[in-house]
Amino acid sequence: MDAVEEVKGRLSIEDVVGEYVQLKRAGRNWKGLSPFSNERTPSFMVSPDKQIWHDFSSGKGGNMFSFIMEVEGLDFKGALELLARKAGIDIEQFRTGAGRGGPNKERLHELLDLSTKFYQVQFSKHKVALEYVFKQRQFTKETALEWKLGYSPNTGTALVDYAKGKGFTDEEIKQAGLSAQRYRGIGDMFRGRLMIPLQDAQGRIIGFTARLLVDDPDAPKYINTPQTVLYDKSRHIYGLHLAKETIRKTKFVVLAEGNLDVIASHQAGVRQVVATAGTALTEPHLKALSRFTGDIRLSFDADKAGIAATERAIPIASRVKVSLSIIDIPSGKDPDDLIKQDPKLWEEAITKHQYALDWLMERYEKLLDIKSAQGKREFSDILLPVVRALNDDVERDHYMETIAKTIGVSKDALGKKLDKTESMNAPQRRRQVKVTPQQIDKHALEFQKTQDQFLCLVLLRTTLRELLDILTEDMFQREPARELFSYLKAHPDFKGKPEEVKELQNLADYVKIETLLYEELYQGLELNELHYEATRLQARLIEQYVKTKKQSLSEQFETADEAAIHALLTEVKQYDELLNRVKGGAARAQEER
Repeated sequence: MDAVEEVKGRLSIEDVVGEYVQLKRAGRNWKGLSPFSNERTPSFMVSPDKQIWHDFSSGKGGNMFSFIMEVEGLDFKGALELLARKAGIDIEQFRTGAGRGGPNKERLHELLDLSTKFYQVQFSKHKVALEYVFKQRQFTKETALEWKLGYSPNTGTALVDYAKGKGFTDEEIKQAGLSAQRYRGIGDMFRGRLMIPLQDAQGRIIGFTARLLVDDPDAPKYINTPQTVLYDKSRHIYGLHLAKETIRKTKFVVLAEGNLDVIASHQAGVRQVVATAGTALTEPHLKALSRFTGDIRLSFDADKAGIAATERAIPIASRVKVSLSIIDIPSGKDPDDLIKQDPKLWEEAITKHQYALDWLMERYEKLLDIKSAQGKREFSDILLPVVRALNDDVERDHYMETIAKTIGVSKDALGKKLDKTESMNAPQRRRQVKVTPQQIDKHALEFQKTQDQFLCLVLLRTTLRELLDILTEDMFQREPARELFSYLKAHPDFKGKPEEVKELQNLADYVKIETLLYEELYQGLELNELHYEATRLQARLIEQYVKTKKQSLSEQFETADEAAIHALLTEVKQYDELLNRVKGGAARAQEER
């Protein structure tokens, strides 16, 4: 993966654009006012699924890099450097030449796959690990294989020696997070532990969680792979590769505290369960999950750490615009306990969830003496910062009123307390940068819009490809439009199969924009309506093209001799005939409509 792909993997386009444009959710997409024109009705679209943006008012569009180039006036290199800084990426590691060059990610993936298989073999031979997994945890052999469970030998350098024997270097082993500096030199990062591979959303191994199998009060029960170019605990969601389809179907996701709880839940048939590294729930976590569902349910312990995690998560969920709720399971129990007792108890528990802020208020009502002055102060001290960070004004007002009623004070008194602490504790908000609207050639813009809309119809509807026959490449203004037109004309049966899409790789962003255009303008229309619209756009495209051509020809008349004038008149006649022909077709389509 190069620097561009690394930036795309770390940043979401809605966040990048959101620093310049006030965006609001519009179904699966985001919408806002164009920074490139003085529009009053939002027509600027951002698609998180496709990772592209399109401005209907100016006709501009592209990926996050093209957006930064437009608004900041940068070239591609400058935009890449700006976004790399934003993503916390050292761009130098990707520079080539002069001995530079970052880690080879494919090599690291290969090494981690190899290590996983090594640990699996060791697991099959280790009695303590087998007893822990199959007897104590009650996992089946199928489950252990599905989650690729393994064991790391406690010999010091077993994995390092094995990896080096397979041709991997000390540096690569370190970059994968598999080695550590010991007093006698480089040794294994993980020793004598149950190995739980961490996989990304596509199922590729990116690291490990390792659980201690012996009782050692001086050693941590769990250790994770350190931060690497592949593993970032603030972004990784354990089990998402196996849970995402069920999340889509059930339309909610459950976040458990431990990786082994996730495995137990999946084995019990409840597969919309995932986990983060402990209770450290971050904005990237919630954003990644929001692409599958807006209903996120936490199954954290109701202890001090669980309550603190909930407090931190509520404002994040408000910013990401997802519904965050708490699954209240019996005290002292975790998902694994319920599943061992009866899997149905866990199935029932995840359906009984309470909105996170309501749950938090009830929890502190029980923990504090809210009838005393001190209890009222502590209750408001804890909850006001959470309420203040809510993005929705109506929701914020509701909870201000609820808190006031709960502790028996006036809403005005609570508001004054909020105002006093606002400046000291106000959360950082996205900066809104006003971009100076640019002068737009209205004729050129209209021409471009016509071409883009026509192409999106013939791209997504094969039955309309016959309308390409009388068109020529020079009728399209921009290079991506010309290339797509030429490809579709040469491949009239194109249906978007993987092998076909490879041929359009250099047009990937433009094709995504065309797909977004179709979804926004034409999704759901009947075929006869689409045929009429495509015919109308074809006629409009040719009309605009002929107008431009005739204007150019009229300028040539002034200096042309008699023979040249005759040739020019013949050309004008040909354009008029073409125009009359397509107008006739548009009229017939109107009648059929």
